[in-house]
Amino acid sequence: MTFIKKTFLFLIIVLVSTSYSQEAAQPKLVVGIVIDQMRFDYLQRYEKYFSDGGFKRLEKEGSNFTYAHFNYIPTYTGPGHASIYTGTIPFYHGIISNDWYNRKTKSFVNCVGDNDVRTVGEISSEGQSSPRKLMTTTISDQMKIATNGKSRVFSISLKDRAAVLPGGHAPDQVYWYSSETGKFITSTYYTNTLPPWVIEFNKKDVAASLFKGGWNLLLPAEDYSLSYPDDAPWEDDIFKEGKTSFPHSFSKVKNKKYDLIRSTPFGNDLLLKFAEALIENEKPGSGNYTDFLSISFSSTDFVGHAYGPNSVEIQDAFIRMDRELAELLNTLDKSVGKGNYILFLTADHAVSEVPGFLWKLNIPAGSFSFKSCKDSLKAFSERKFGSDEII
Repeated sequence: MTFIKKTFLFLIIVLVSTSYSQEAAQPKLVVGIVIDQMRFDYLQRYEKYFSDGGFKRLEKEGSNFTYAHFNYIPTYTGPGHASIYTGTIPFYHGIISNDWYNRKTKSFVNCVGDNDVRTVGEISSEGQSSPRKLMTTTISDQMKIATNGKSRVFSISLKDRAAVLPGGHAPDQVYWYSSETGKFITSTYYTNTLPPWVIEFNKKDVAASLFKGGWNLLLPAEDYSLSYPDDAPWEDDIFKEGKTSFPHSFSKVKNKKYDLIRSTPFGNDLLLKFAEALIENEKPGSGNYTDFLSISFSSTDFVGHAYGPNSVEIQDAFIRMDRELAELLNTLDKSVGKGNYILFLTADHAVSEVPGFLWKLNIPAGSFSFKSCKDSLKAFSERKFGSDEII
């Protein structure tokens, strides 16, 4: 794994929608949106291709905080979501990475992995997750405390950690996506059975239907000229097409459709449809106390890792993300009522440039191989101390 696969950048963008009326006694609903691997400069770079109802609406109706810095590393998905929703840093909330080495057990642990819980919604280990490694409360936990548990908290994402950590310790419902079956699942930390509407949604096999037609550009090809040329040598051929340029065909990856849909914009579309089903059935914001809904869109991260931050693919993904955001806002306007909810949008981390792209510009760059480093350390330890067991 090279350095570019674990990405770093120290700026994020936060948008706060004023769809909430300041005259209201309290908002009916708080909506937190995280867009995985969204760089702050995408707002300006792709602005001319955005609709009026998505990112532009949030900037126009809300507040745009442009001076935001990370004060910790590494900026992975786990620490990012934990820091956003707890308001503190990994030193205090305990989510120091996506995975880390536990010296007591001499094994690597996942930030939300929990062997004491079981999957709900399918027979697999995909649902063995909980917030037990999170050492502080989240904003949703504080809402629960303030209302004696009467506020309802919902959290969803394609990634388990991006659903579990924002949900905090005391949520009502938390769901994430199974890349094995295309279903939305949860764990016994939260419940022992899925509600009927989730079962019904899973029966529709929405992921398979979204993955059928391939991936074509949403706009005319000339609108993507600001991205680097399609089919760049550093891009991954994740769909086994023999190329990495548009249009993308999924014909050779039928057995991996549930996994690879996450590496297309249709993964975000899938999550949007699930969010709409949740809003329709659970009706957050309809009670006497403020509810909380967390939605974390992950496909932009998968696309960014495969193709890079200046690719045609990432541009198309964010143009589509803008339309999906507009649809979500319209759904909230209708279900909760415009002026009745507060919404914020941010990123868990951004992304550094691909070394190959920088090399092309004669800019010094490189990649770091963890395997080579480990092999070198073991060889040194063997020579110096007669054993590599200390590594």
